[in-house]
Amino acid sequence: MNSKTTEKKPKTSGARPSATAVPPPMSEIELARLGGGQVAYIKVLSVEEARQQFPSIEGLPAGIRLFALHAADGTPIALTDSRQAALSHAMDGELAIASVH
Repeated sequence: MNSKTTEKKPKTSGARPSATAVPPPMSEIELARLGGGQVAYIKVLSVEEARQQFPSIEGLPAGIRLFALHAADGTPIALTDSRQAALSHAMDGELAIASVH
């Protein structure tokens, strides 16, 4: 009797990376190096953080969540009480929004 031995090959899915794959998030330093005034990011702030970054703003109620729009180099552009308002401000300024974590 003649027995055959077969080698098992690892299975591959054969899937290719999607053409619409999302690039990995950038750090704030990486963002500051690019953009040329065309890239911004949105950061969630506490009232205390907002007071530090926007010292001229008075009368913020305690305990609310705020959204700051920043230029790629970290320069504060706007402070709002909703993410949608920050996105609208960026679109009005023709700024692309980058994800920063």
